[in-house]
Amino acid sequence: MKLEFKFHKPALLKIAIDYLKIKPGEVYVDATLGGGGHSLEILKRGGRVFGLDCDQEALNYAGKRLATFCQRKVCPLNAFRLAKANFSQLREILRLNRIVKPAGILFDLGTSFHQLTTKGRGFSFQIDEPLDMRMDRDLKVTAANLIAGLSLKELSELFFKLGEEKYALAIAKAIVNNRQKQPIIKTGQLAEIAWKIYQKYRVKSKIHPATKIFQALRIAVNDELNNLRKALPQALECLAKKGRLVIISFHGLEDKIVKNFFKLEEKNRTLCILTKKPIGASESEIEINPNCRSAKLRAAEKI
Repeated sequence: MKLEFKFHKPALLKIAIDYLKIKPGEVYVDATLGGGGHSLEILKRGGRVFGLDCDQEALNYAGKRLATFCQRKVCPLNAFRLAKANFSQLREILRLNRIVKPAGILFDLGTSFHQLTTKGRGFSFQIDEPLDMRMDRDLKVTAANLIAGLSLKELSELFFKLGEEKYALAIAKAIVNNRQKQPIIKTGQLAEIAWKIYQKYRVKSKIHPATKIFQALRIAVNDELNNLRKALPQALECLAKKGRLVIISFHGLEDKIVKNFFKLEEKNRTLCILTKKPIGASESEIEINPNCRSAKLRAAEKI
């Protein structure tokens, strides 16, 4: 498989870069580097990139991809730099790397195609493998640890609050009953439990019965919502005046955090919202990449 096909084309790629309003020579922070798709487009438009990701595999891949591009094309001096970090540490990581007042900061939230399809990561129920779900492999707690250690009430609340799963309590009860017989350590085991509950209650769903509980576990393992809440004020603080903040989210909990932050800062007259309503993917883009169906983009400019 060729290198460039290991990561999918990011959702809303062109419109995200358009909203960043790239100025040649200026520095733009890609706070969720992933496969480097956004960073590559920034380089193509003459910008410089500081990229961070908590997933070392993503950093390794994107570093090679961006270096290959810069070898073929004329890039600005020190066109890109990368660092391993969670975006909740944004202020500190920018300070340590002497990145002062970037012209734009981009967040593309959620999991990458690489994480979903790579064996051993445990993000997807499409592959039967250990329940892991850590974006940063240095984290101590895995999804299997949560399934084994949380109480019935804690599991139920987790699935309901972070997965918005209607049958959270029933699935949690089934997990507790099953783990008394044998440890639930594989994605296939967990997916089957959810599937059986949906069958029991004769639920008809357009998505797999395990989708929402896998989402909830992934969010919990990686503390995604709290990290986002920590990162947004730091991004605003670090941005240059007239700098752009562009955020792509993939579920309602993330989008609500971004929406409320933008509205608060607009009221405080520190941000000018550029997207009065979130922008979604076009039908043609969804046809090419079905995973972007739930993508929502919001953008704002620092006053």
